[in-house]
Amino acid sequence: MTPLHTSLLVLLYFIILMVISYITGRKSDNENFFRGNRQSPWYIVSIGMIGASLSGVTFISVPGWVNNTQFTYLQMVGGYFLGYLIIAHVLLPVYYRLNLTSIYTYLEQRFGKRSYKTGAWLFLISRTIGASARLYLMANVLQISLFNALGIPFAITVIITIALIWLYTYRGGVKTIIWTDTLQTVFMLTSVVITIVYIAKSMNLNVSGVVELISQSELSRVFVWDDWSSKQHFLKQFISGAFITIVMTGLDQDMMQKNLSCKNLKEAQKNMKWYGFAFIPTNVLFLSLGVLLYVFAQREGLALPERSDDLFPMIVNSGALPAVVGVFFIIGLVAAAYSSADSALTSLTTSFTVDIMGSSNHGENLSKRTRILVHLTFSVLLILVILIFRALKEDSIISTVFTIAGYTYGPLLGLYAFGLFSKIKVKDYWVPWVAITAPLVTGLLDYHSVDWFGFQLGFEKLVLNGLLMFIGLLSICEYKMFNGHRLG
Repeated sequence: MTPLHTSLLVLLYFIILMVISYITGRKSDNENFFRGNRQSPWYIVSIGMIGASLSGVTFISVPGWVNNTQFTYLQMVGGYFLGYLIIAHVLLPVYYRLNLTSIYTYLEQRFGKRSYKTGAWLFLISRTIGASARLYLMANVLQISLFNALGIPFAITVIITIALIWLYTYRGGVKTIIWTDTLQTVFMLTSVVITIVYIAKSMNLNVSGVVELISQSELSRVFVWDDWSSKQHFLKQFISGAFITIVMTGLDQDMMQKNLSCKNLKEAQKNMKWYGFAFIPTNVLFLSLGVLLYVFAQREGLALPERSDDLFPMIVNSGALPAVVGVFFIIGLVAAAYSSADSALTSLTTSFTVDIMGSSNHGENLSKRTRILVHLTFSVLLILVILIFRALKEDSIISTVFTIAGYTYGPLLGLYAFGLFSKIKVKDYWVPWVAITAPLVTGLLDYHSVDWFGFQLGFEKLVLNGLLMFIGLLSICEYKMFNGHRLG
C-alpha cells in the first residue's frame, strides 16, 4: 500500500467523520456538547463505548501482549464485567438522581469544594496522560506506514492527528462522538476480523482449524492458579479488573459522559450491562489475533520485533499478507485511536470548563467561547505529552496506561468508596494532601514489594492506593465517636 493510497484513505475517513460532525453539530449548544440533550439511544452509546474503551492500545498492544501473558488478560476482562454491574447498580443511580453534568460535582456535595477540585484534577491528569499514550501509539504507526515515506517528521504527524480530532469535535461534543464512536467501533472490529480471515487463508485454515490452532497453542493459557507471586494470578487479575473498571469507567468523566447522555437511568443501565458483556468476546477476538500473528510470523520466518507493540504493524507492512489487509489495518488503527481520543478531548474540555473554571454558571455565549478555548488548549497539551511519550520509548503502552491508572485513579476510588459507603464528614481542607500521600506511599510499597513481601505488585496497586486513600480520609474526620461522646 503506497503512501499516496494511505493518505487518500485517511482523508476519506476524515471526510466521513466531518459529515457526521456537521449533521450532529448544527445548532449545538453547551447542553448538546456536555450531555447530548440526554437523547442518545442506549444501544448506540453501548457500541460506541466499546470502541472508546478498546482504543489504539487494545488494537496494537493486546495482540502483541499475548507472547508475555498468554490469554491471562481474560481473567482481568472477567473482572471488568463485575465492575460494569457495580457501576450500573451503584454509581449510575447516584449520577442520575443528582442530575450531574460532571460526575465530580458529587464530591462537592458530599465532602466540599477542595475534594471536588481534587477529584477533577485527578481525572484531568490521568485522562490527559492516558489519551496521549493511546494517540502516541497510533501516531507512531502512521509515522512508520505513511509519514516517514513522505519525509514528514513525527511532531507534524501528531499535530495533524490532533487537529483532525479537534475539527470534528469542537462543536457537537458528546452529541457528535456518540455517533462517530459507533462508526469507528464497527470499522475497528471489521479490521480485526478481516486480518484474521486472511491470516487463516494464508495458512490454509478454516474456522475449526483456527479454533484448534489457538486452543492448542501454549499462548492460549487463560488461568494462573498456582503462583501467587505472579502478576497473572487469577485473584489478582480478576479483582484488579473489577476495580479498574469501576475507576476507569464509573469514576471517569470520559466514559460516564456518554452514559449520562442516555434518556434515563434504565436505558443507561441497559447500555452498561450490554457493553460490559460485549467486551468479553471482543477481547477474545483480539487475543486470538495475537496468537495467529505469532504463529504466522514463525511460519513465515519473520523476526519478531523488540517491542511487542510493533508486532501487528510489522507483519502488515512485511508484504507477507495481501494489500487489502494493510488497508483495513490503517482503517482499524485510525478508528481505534480516534474513538478513544475524541471522547477524551471532549471529556477533558467538559471537566475543566465545568469543574475547574465553573463556566456552567456563566451565560451561554461566554461559556461557549470558554469551552472552545479550553478544547483548543487541551489539544495542544495532548500534542506535548505525546512527544514526551515518544522520547521515553515505552515498550508496551497498555501496561503503561494501567500503571498510570493505578496511581491516579486510586485516590478517586477511595474518595467515592468513602462517600458512598459512609456518612462520615471529613476536613475538606486536608483531602488534597491525602490524595497526594496515598499514591506516594503506594509507590514506595511497590518499589520495595519484592524485598518486603516476596512478590511484585501488579495492577492491584489500584486497590492498595484506594485503600490508603480511604484510611487517610478516616484520619481527617471532623469528629470521632468515643463512648458516645464527640471529640474534636
